[in-house]
Amino acid sequence: MRKLFHYLKRHTLLLIICFALLFGQAMCDLSLPSLMSEIVNVGIQQGGISESAPKAIGADAMKLITTFMTKEEKQRVDSSYVLIPSGSSQSEKYEGKYPAVKTEDIYILENGKEDDALGTAFGRAAMTLLYFMKESAPQSSQASSPDFKQGLAEVDMAPLYEIQPMLSQMPYASFEGARNAAQKLDSSLVSQVSIVMVKQYYNELGVDTSGIRMRYILLIGARMLILTLAGAVAIILVSLIASRIAADVAKRMRRGVFSKVESFSNAEFDRFSTASLITRTTNDITQVQMLLVMGIRMICYAPIMGVGGIIMAVSKSPSMSWIIATALIVLVSLMLIIFAIAMPKFKLVQKMVDKLNLVTREHLSGMMVIRAFGTQRFEENRFDKANRELTGIHLYVNRVMVIMMPVMSFIMSGVSLLIVWVGAHQIEASTIQIGDMVAFTQYAMQIIISFLIIAVMFIMVPRAAVSALRIQEVLDIQPTILDPESPQTPAEHPQGRVEFKNVCFRYEGAEDYVLHNISFVAQPGETTAFIGSTGSGKSTLVNLIPRFYDVTEGAILIDGIDIRNYTQHDLHELIGFVPQKGILFSGDIASNLRYGRSEATSEEIALAAEIAQAGEFISTSADGMNSPISQGGSNVSGGQKQRLAIARALVKNSPINIFDDGFSALDFKTDSALRKALKEHTVKSTVLIVAQRVGTIMNADQIIVLDEGKLVGVGTHRELLKSCLTYREIASSQLTKEELE
Repeated sequence: MRKLFHYLKRHTLLLIICFALLFGQAMCDLSLPSLMSEIVNVGIQQGGISESAPKAIGADAMKLITTFMTKEEKQRVDSSYVLIPSGSSQSEKYEGKYPAVKTEDIYILENGKEDDALGTAFGRAAMTLLYFMKESAPQSSQASSPDFKQGLAEVDMAPLYEIQPMLSQMPYASFEGARNAAQKLDSSLVSQVSIVMVKQYYNELGVDTSGIRMRYILLIGARMLILTLAGAVAIILVSLIASRIAADVAKRMRRGVFSKVESFSNAEFDRFSTASLITRTTNDITQVQMLLVMGIRMICYAPIMGVGGIIMAVSKSPSMSWIIATALIVLVSLMLIIFAIAMPKFKLVQKMVDKLNLVTREHLSGMMVIRAFGTQRFEENRFDKANRELTGIHLYVNRVMVIMMPVMSFIMSGVSLLIVWVGAHQIEASTIQIGDMVAFTQYAMQIIISFLIIAVMFIMVPRAAVSALRIQEVLDIQPTILDPESPQTPAEHPQGRVEFKNVCFRYEGAEDYVLHNISFVAQPGETTAFIGSTGSGKSTLVNLIPRFYDVTEGAILIDGIDIRNYTQHDLHELIGFVPQKGILFSGDIASNLRYGRSEATSEEIALAAEIAQAGEFISTSADGMNSPISQGGSNVSGGQKQRLAIARALVKNSPINIFDDGFSALDFKTDSALRKALKEHTVKSTVLIVAQRVGTIMNADQIIVLDEGKLVGVGTHRELLKSCLTYREIASSQLTKEELE
């Protein structure tokens, strides 16, 4: 994953913006349950009145309620309220808001004087009044005594105002018991009582309390709508930014892998199968891209929501926090068990994808052979086996993971039920309000969902981590063939003289050498041919010249300079190469012939095609040089493909031309005509030919005979027939007695 962070480095600012947006979205989402709680508690239950100390109160009500206050509380109230006499000039500006000021004196709370202590004073005074009337009601003979069982909201205060003068004359000790009982009450209950009384005061002043309720609900509702829209905007922006970051990282990662693979020598290619490299470039990078898209969105958001939800839930009701703790313990235990079972299988998925791609690629590329040998059923079974193995792993993982959802649903339902059951008892005991229980339930769901998101990310992260590791394996490979720090440049007009000096070579990890002490010189203007039995090292030898492999011992020189002192680009510019297997690229004939030299003119590619004996079939094609070539040249024959590969090398017009068994698919007539035209065209070039047929190389200026990686003969055809037993055996197997003589 180290490389992944390297690719993310350039997006640091965008990641910070995403984190800020996600934090903002989380805050919006965490605020919604609290606002819903306020609608239930304040908007519905309290009629939209949130203040526990009235902003205005009638003079009679003030006299009554202060009667049951302590001396300190009375002083606080007196210093906080201003008397507005009825009919005074001051009363006019309050008539619209408090209509009762027209007929009675009222007290107005001065700005900035409201605080919790003031609200507590009104609340405790109201509860003291309540307890006092309950104590005195059974002994009272006054029929006008209020029925407190109906609750404070339904109390008729008029009879109390009538007896207020009598209450004010009573000794302070008369209220001591009621005041002590009120002092023992929970502050939240005192606050609720105070708010209920405030509503009573407002009703007496003619205030439209229904309007207050509606305005409060609409205001909180508008805030919830704004927060919801803000959260939606944050989601959209984060999704867009995350998608752009993931797409850019995937693009640069694919480019990095592709560039790295381009720098591989054959030694590096031997470490990876083609199917594996394709999977790493496509499927593995897609896994990392998906992780980034989901991870940027969820990995930051879920922890914020989880931690924030716990803090908010505990603040709403600390007494029910054990419910969330129990749910999280069960949830985390379940996640750990599931991951312990499923994680080992995730590591096998990508290997199975590699295997399936390998079988599919071999099946498609070898379709003609499969049909020729009638092994369709065998290949179907082979594919089915790989497919079933991959499917089996996916099903196993999915079966384990599918358990999570019903268990999560059960946990969420159980938590909701438990919160309602416990919350109902606490509401009955007046320790929490209904809105707080609703908010607590929503926070609990947010917490559980956050942990579920984290669980899903833990499912994605291991698989993406495996993919990232596989990508990193490719990116971390240091090619064995590197350009020199101080390269030498070829001469302006290179000759192309090739010299092998005591060259030895063995493949990486092999114990035995493939080539042993090979020494020879290939002169410009001459043709040097290589022949030998299968596995004698012919192709390996010519592959050393363009540094597809580096020599193990010895040196190869071009124009007297060790090829390891050239940059690979300069070295390859000196060489026109025809591989053992002719490879063409999708496009048309002209684009393939210009592959080595894009600036080649139409006349030059036409001449190269004529020399390669490809002119006839090109001219007979409907579109000539513009005739399409499908992927790999599958729409042309083997001989046509080989001739186009030869023409492509000739267009490059290099001082050295290497033909690695490049005439094997040609008939004898075409072979002879091509060699004759080639000799005329490459009169100044060094030509190196690997061949299996003696007839292809018998006119070469120099023939090098290899046997089990050793040079056993050097000379012309006639010289080798006399001096080299190995060459004579090869020639005897291919030529008639007359041709040998």
